[in-house]
Amino acid sequence: MGTPQTPYDAVLHAARDVAKLDNALDAEMLGAALLGSVYSVAETERDAAVRDFVAGFLAATSRRRSAAATTIRSVFAALVPDAEGAGRVRPGAATPAWAAQLGRVHLTGCWSYGDVYGDQTSYLATFAYDDPAGGSAHAVVTLLDHNIGITKDVFVGGPPDRILDQVRQMCSGDELTWFRDEEPARMRTEVTRHLAITDGLTELPGEGSLATDRALLGARLALLPRAAGVAPAPAEPLSAAERTDLVRRFLASPEAARFGLDAIDGAELASLHFCLSLLLDHAASFPDADPMRWSPTVAGLFLLDWVHRRAVLDMDDAALLPRVLRAWAGYAARKRGLPEQAATQTDTAIEEMVPEFARLYSTGERRSPATAAVAQLMADGVDPDDPAALNAWIEANRHRLTDDPA
Repeated sequence: MGTPQTPYDAVLHAARDVAKLDNALDAEMLGAALLGSVYSVAETERDAAVRDFVAGFLAATSRRRSAAATTIRSVFAALVPDAEGAGRVRPGAATPAWAAQLGRVHLTGCWSYGDVYGDQTSYLATFAYDDPAGGSAHAVVTLLDHNIGITKDVFVGGPPDRILDQVRQMCSGDELTWFRDEEPARMRTEVTRHLAITDGLTELPGEGSLATDRALLGARLALLPRAAGVAPAPAEPLSAAERTDLVRRFLASPEAARFGLDAIDGAELASLHFCLSLLLDHAASFPDADPMRWSPTVAGLFLLDWVHRRAVLDMDDAALLPRVLRAWAGYAARKRGLPEQAATQTDTAIEEMVPEFARLYSTGERRSPATAAVAQLMADGVDPDDPAALNAWIEANRHRLTDDPA
């Protein structure tokens, strides 16, 4: 054929050899990779973009009778069955016999594993075709990142027994990871929830095979049972009373005493409570708010980024904050029952971050415009509770607070 004239022609050209493949699995992986190009270039609502593309493709190719056209139509209909027109697709006379097995798989096992901190969870599900002619058994591995709240990566491959053995061995030899049998309904719920956020990203994670395997993941998730009843809602941030109670219990803990926080009084007490409020505010900013989930990664997000963008620290606050964080992280690790090695790694990581934290504090390079303005307000000695002084300062500094040079 000549130069493709439409995106549908381009995809049809890329799938020109699909009918020559050996089995349904190879065809589904090819189809998912082709749809991955649509998924990756969509600017938002990527899943809807793929669904709309499949609907358009099926309509545009409805009169094509070549083996490639009829086969890739069947592949797309199996991968995205909720696309308009997918239910009306029928195999053509030249469609390979294995096309009857597209999407006809069953679950053979489900597991999950992750780090003890709770930064990431992976779900591993294995599938086999109802008819071996459909292709080999395979595993679908999905990585969820709880710090970002997204499905970060997907992998489809095999043999599933080898992949499962590798994961078991990896987790059994590492005190900081866990592995367990998993309820398929939970996998469906959790991966779907995180996928909804991923599908809305303007920019996808730069590595891995998320885009190329996304359609196949969706098709396999649809085969898993739904959770009974109403899905549990994500954790809500603590109420004011709950925050107060948690802080009270922390200040009575041996971790607070170890860092001398139980003995703080006078003017420094206000800094202590301000620092604690920052820790709780940061925890509440995550998709699944949990003030007790602290890891080297979470500590780094807080100490080297979030706090500089969201808060204005005076010198007392800046001097105290790393100490408060080390005590809180240690307290949280003990309350969650984490291994001593996990608590030690987080504490060491925080200690090693202090010089960079101090540098960022002194330079102010990561402050947001609003935070920088408040910091300058304080540096100029303006009382934010004095409306007249505040308005006068804003008028005098308007050129620094807006993009308008006037």
